Amino acid sequence: MTESSTAPVLLWFRRDLRLADHPALTAAVATGRPIVPVYLLDGDDPGGRPLGGAARWWLHESLAALGHALEARGSALILRRGPPGEALVALARETGADTVYWSRTVGVDEAALAARLEDQGVAARRFGGCLLFDPDAVRTQQGRPFQVFTPFWNRVLALDPPPRPEPAPSHIPAPYDWPAGDALEDWALQPTQPDWAGGLRATWAPGEEAANAVLDGFLDGPIDCYAEARDALGVDGTSRLSPYLRFGEVGPRTLWHAVRDRPNDPSAEVFLRELGWREFCHHLLHEHPAMAETPLKESFAAFPWRDDPAGLEAWQTGRTGYPVVDAAMRKLWRTGWMHNRARMIVGSFLVKDLRIDWREGERWFWDTLVDACPANNPCSWQWIAGCGADAAPYFRIFNPVLQGEKFDTTGRYVRRWVPELARLPDRVLHKPWSASAPILREAGVQFGETYPGRIVDHGEARDAALKALATITDRVSG
Repeated sequence: MTESSTAPVLLWFRRDLRLADHPALTAAVATGRPIVPVYLLDGDDPGGRPLGGAARWWLHESLAALGHALEARGSALILRRGPPGEALVALARETGADTVYWSRTVGVDEAALAARLEDQGVAARRFGGCLLFDPDAVRTQQGRPFQVFTPFWNRVLALDPPPRPEPAPSHIPAPYDWPAGDALEDWALQPTQPDWAGGLRATWAPGEEAANAVLDGFLDGPIDCYAEARDALGVDGTSRLSPYLRFGEVGPRTLWHAVRDRPNDPSAEVFLRELGWREFCHHLLHEHPAMAETPLKESFAAFPWRDDPAGLEAWQTGRTGYPVVDAAMRKLWRTGWMHNRARMIVGSFLVKDLRIDWREGERWFWDTLVDACPANNPCSWQWIAGCGADAAPYFRIFNPVLQGEKFDTTGRYVRRWVPELARLPDRVLHKPWSASAPILREAGVQFGETYPGRIVDHGEARDAALKALATITDRVSG
């Protein structure tokens, strides 16, 4: 297909809401042709899955920031709705564009989309930037996708490093006439009745500029102790970059080089490995687009999950009677984010102590996390449940008391998010049911009144979970 040297180029923003480290944008600017940036609200996640509430709030803020950044460079952001195959063709016809540039992502059939556009006379140009490496470039010696993380990561480290990121362009050529677009406010991405996003606004500042500030802050200090502090629940020892990565306000190549440039730094290597886990999850989604609904280990389709609406609600609202679980779930609701160690603790509690289907947890996280990612979220839940690729075995069952005592040693995390337990001494804080009546009285704790009793006994729940596992193990072996 021959492209006009003067026709506008459509630049389709997706999970890459930034101007730096954006190969599709860099290539579009290099053509010298007018550029029409566009964002489509519908149909660009696996299965056309709508965004959850917290992610919708973030998206509103991120699109507003991107729009301002484009305007500062002489451009604008056009907002449209509809499936890409229809919306992009319609916009191309309105503007006279004959080409669409976009960043490749995973979980959707981009080849089919490109073919559909080509059939309508619109060329499709796809670029990297959302991942470190194209999934088809990271394969086993037999040419198959990796199913285990460590050999995957070793293979990644053996490859040539990803290209260094390009800076944002200082100017973006504009078309003579701008097409009409939706007003961001008309999308109603932010909650109103009720407005539950106060904690999100107090915690986060979405957008590329904020992402760079968070990255700079991480590199200026916390990364030095990342290897040791990243598991401590009451310490700001993590990067807090995950929502910025999820929406592409910072690119993985930017993080890779910013951290890799720190030689002989053990914490840098640990952080890069976490970036590698993100990459692994996306490569799995490339192979398994239905990962949010279908266990990768087929035997788990027969697992005897429990139908327990009351238990699920107690878990969702942080009323399980296990302080570290409740603290994590309450923080999630308030801030839209949860520490990675806490995600493992609450995930294990849901699928093993309560034996509730991991998909219920995945759906709750999808709705409440600002970093709810179509790859990381289901992949991590399958890891916790023991049914995914390179998953933790199902019989690895976290003890919520021991996890709390180990990773919230001083009780700072629990006391911040479960304040009704704040006056309990450290020795019983993570197991308040073991406290004597005088201690409970002095701390103002009354089970069933100020704080719930345990909804399940961990020891008994662990035994029941292992028996449930045996039912599918027997079916597989038989």
